[in-house]
Amino acid sequence: MSHGINLRAVPYDHPDAVKLDAQVQVEYRTRYEGEGDATFLDPAMFVPPIGLYLLAYDASDAPVASGGWRRQDHSDEGYSDGDAEIKRMYVVPQARGTGLARRILAELEADARAAGRTRMVLETGDQQPEAIALYLSSGYSLSEKFGYYRFHENSRCMTKPLHP
Repeated sequence: MSHGINLRAVPYDHPDAVKLDAQVQVEYRTRYEGEGDATFLDPAMFVPPIGLYLLAYDASDAPVASGGWRRQDHSDEGYSDGDAEIKRMYVVPQARGTGLARRILAELEADARAAGRTRMVLETGDQQPEAIALYLSSGYSLSEKFGYYRFHENSRCMTKPLHP
């Protein structure tokens, strides 16, 4: 399956991360008819211990997937104290179906739990059925909406408690 894949923690503004981020934005624009993800993300949000940004590299050292979490606490956008928000989960098309997203997700959950976070939260959309299926099968459930897209019809928010 994902042989020869290694995960590395990198800054959110690492050149490989920027490259994958550009690809995920193209995919969002395709799936949501012109809209990328306009949520403001600052590299400082993903610096341990208040976050983590991971890239997966294949055997030839090419970046093939990304994912990160950032600390969230109670806010007007609907977050709660202890939240860890997943951002930029993305697997390049040629590496899909190999369990890579699940592996990154498990790593992010373990890291957030170790950092004392009590709940994983994420926002996806109704045009990303594979993402929704992945999260549902990983113990997430649909929840009240939060975050930048909380008033958007396409938005789907999900949460999962992080038990110690």
